[in-house]
Amino acid sequence: MSKVKALVLLSGGLDSTLAAKLLLNQGIDVEAISFATPFSTGKTGKSSAEKAAKQLGVPLKLVNVGSDYLKMLRNPKYSYGKNMNPCIDCKIFFLRKAKKHAKAIGASFIVTGEVLGERPMSQHFNALKLIEEEAGLRGKILRPLSAKLLPETEAEKRGLVDRAKLLAIHGRSRKQQIQLAKEFGITEYPSPAGGCLLTCKEYSDKLRDLFKHKKRCSMNDIFLLKVGRHFRLGKNKIIVGRNEEENKLLVAHKSRSDYYFEVPNVGSPITILQGAKTKKAIQAAAALTAFYSDAKCSEVMVKFGRERLEKSIIVKVPARAEVDSLRIGKD
Repeated sequence: MSKVKALVLLSGGLDSTLAAKLLLNQGIDVEAISFATPFSTGKTGKSSAEKAAKQLGVPLKLVNVGSDYLKMLRNPKYSYGKNMNPCIDCKIFFLRKAKKHAKAIGASFIVTGEVLGERPMSQHFNALKLIEEEAGLRGKILRPLSAKLLPETEAEKRGLVDRAKLLAIHGRSRKQQIQLAKEFGITEYPSPAGGCLLTCKEYSDKLRDLFKHKKRCSMNDIFLLKVGRHFRLGKNKIIVGRNEEENKLLVAHKSRSDYYFEVPNVGSPITILQGAKTKKAIQAAAALTAFYSDAKCSEVMVKFGRERLEKSIIVKVPARAEVDSLRIGKD
């Protein structure tokens, strides 16, 4: 007989890692899938999911989400959480993708690391049930950490998984998971804090502003929300770098039609101006550049242009109150 195969949604966090380990301990063939969004708070480099898959010794498929995810994010069927986090719709989105991959690899069921009662919006009993229904996976999602508190899945009924060896973890405490990790020899896993920028108020303010002013957003627009200080002047968006790394990113990711600004011969941010290049918008972008520069004068010359800093303008350094009045998502 061929080995039973399961597809695990592996975030790289402790819960999903433990869920995969519980199945491996039952001799089940485990493959993993992980979805990367531009809203991760993680740094560049090897992802938590990649590290977890290596630690577990399981194959991993990494999927970068695109415009279809942004479409869902603009108008989630089940609304947002406290900020711009569409937790229920996000789970449904990933599970629908996972369902197709599970079929392609011949997996009998799908596994998540969800814990009953751990997340107030998406991990209470009714939410878990709703997510299954909407994803077209009723009875086909196994949640090993809380399985004994939930109805039997098809995999359990068919004897593909031994329910007696699954757990009954409930609530937000991670004591049981941490103890289990020690028993399993799982030593590397990220802190549960943070993880998704959509739960952050400051970032959500920037995203909400972007959606309000731009009907079609690119992944580059989304990327730039992580970079610099953001300002709004009518239909114009102004982004001011905070350090040398961000200055380089702004130059590299600006569109051909954007102007960029810099104060010459002193420490200066790079600023990019998106939208119509009106006199008022140019003055505002230049003034913000001057404000955050190391220039000590009340009036500052700022250079700007599309491809080269070939133009210049002299502006008065604005007051803090004026700067703050234009700021989006003060962080």
